[in-house]
Amino acid sequence: MKLEKTILITGGAGFLGSHLCDRLIADGHDVVCVDNFFTGAKQNIRHLLDHPRFELIRHDVTFPLYIEVDEIYNLACPASPIHYQHDPVQTTKTSVHGAINMLGLAKRLKCRIFQASTSEVYGDPSIHPQTEDYWGNVNPIGPRSCYDEGKRCAETLFFDYFRQHKLEIKVARIFNTYGPRMHPNDGRVVSNFIVQALRGEPITIYGEGSQTRSFCYVDDLIEGFVRLMNSSPEVTGPINLGNPGEFTIRELAEQVIEMTGSRSSLTFLPLPADDPKQRQPDITKARAQLDGWQPKVALKDGLRHTIAYFDHLLSVGSNS
Repeated sequence: MKLEKTILITGGAGFLGSHLCDRLIADGHDVVCVDNFFTGAKQNIRHLLDHPRFELIRHDVTFPLYIEVDEIYNLACPASPIHYQHDPVQTTKTSVHGAINMLGLAKRLKCRIFQASTSEVYGDPSIHPQTEDYWGNVNPIGPRSCYDEGKRCAETLFFDYFRQHKLEIKVARIFNTYGPRMHPNDGRVVSNFIVQALRGEPITIYGEGSQTRSFCYVDDLIEGFVRLMNSSPEVTGPINLGNPGEFTIRELAEQVIEMTGSRSSLTFLPLPADDPKQRQPDITKARAQLDGWQPKVALKDGLRHTIAYFDHLLSVGSNS
């Protein structure tokens, strides 16, 4: 296999996709970014548009794509509740039809394909922390099901293509990730808290704030992506990628208030339906199979970069 590859990234203009574009171009590869801009943004990849090794295609993965590439990263899907619940039927189609179309392309090209799955496949987990052999506790008919079950079905498809067609697959289960280029209105806890704190608005906590999350900085996650894609063929996943450091939602809110110097107060609202009470990855498998991969960026350092990004974004927005 040639050293320099042409690599397709679906959802390449999104939060994670755009960082992956940057990384793969920096590694010397040609990148084809595919996005329909439902949640992705041209601003995330604007700095790459004139790069000789970058190509942008506006396309919806629920329709087939005919292209010649060496590898595929399938990241296309709205990933925050506020976005994936906006059009739940389309969310399921993106996960399922998108997987079918990209797997079909990989089968035709005989190339390796990566699936960005999610910790949401574990639902509201009854074991803690979550290991990859845990089957999950998911409501199949709730408001989050379009995403949770869509991603679970996509994993099924990937492993059936692996067994039936001997396709080289890589499946990553992504836990909460944050960093620059998060959508300011995506309803995720890190971006919500930072934007509210910078605006001096009350910080919204659902429930009592005792539910826990693990926060992985985007650079650490992308390193995990690349190591998984480049691992030996027998390493298929699913493999947890996230930061095992666990914080309560209230602890995160207080940290953001302190780091922004905000005067925001905390306001408490009822917990949404099917919201997981705890979420923490067991990354033993990642450490063992991905050359000792583990997150290196501390929450405080990652928040500093993310706060600076949103501070700039809000100041530009207020001046325009």
